[in-house]
Amino acid sequence: MPGTRAAGFGGGRPALSIRVLICDDHALLRETLRLLLAAQPAIDVVGEAADGRAAIACCAQLHPDVVLMDTAMPGLNGIEATAVITHRWPRTRVLMLSGYQQAERVRAALAAGASGYLLKHAPASELLAAIASVAAARPYLSPPLLARSNLARTGSPAPLSAREREVLQLVAEGASNKQIAARLGISLKTVEAHKEHIVHKLGVRGTAELIHYAIRSGLITLDTDAQLGLAAATT
Repeated sequence: MPGTRAAGFGGGRPALSIRVLICDDHALLRETLRLLLAAQPAIDVVGEAADGRAAIACCAQLHPDVVLMDTAMPGLNGIEATAVITHRWPRTRVLMLSGYQQAERVRAALAAGASGYLLKHAPASELLAAIASVAAARPYLSPPLLARSNLARTGSPAPLSAREREVLQLVAEGASNKQIAARLGISLKTVEAHKEHIVHKLGVRGTAELIHYAIRSGLITLDTDAQLGLAAATT
């Protein structure tokens, strides 16, 4: 498919090498990253994708350990694709590679299930360290982002209560505050309070990010293109 390379690059890799999929809409950057990573004995670049949908297709075929994912791409962007990938293949880690460092974008990526967020101006040594970190299930944030305490908290959200999880699930299903109140037998004011607590604990903003968290947690699924389009429209 266009933008996707399913064949492996190079041979002689160690059996326990990290399988990496590169996803970026700029061909030159993909080529640069491929050459850099292919030179590392512990990394096996298994494919490339030029957009979010191609990345999802590659994950289905190649099952990479780490997806190096751009955030802004035409069609399905990296954050939307991350929500799908981390839900369908929980063992695949996504490391965002982006030139954007706005707190809102970083929060959205983490809420979608990304294990790390690396800025594009980072040196090669940091890229390699970040890949190794997320492959070992250790979250990674570029130092300028890690210095912001609110983003650091987003990477390890406080646990939700049983009631908060019920509210979150209904939000993810599209229920209004009034419908949630009727469904759970609580007041509208209590629903609003629960939503405020959820947002504070998860470090997200708005319904779209709450839905991304619900996808990552398995509260809702994206099984069809129609559902995928509906979820994407909330971002």
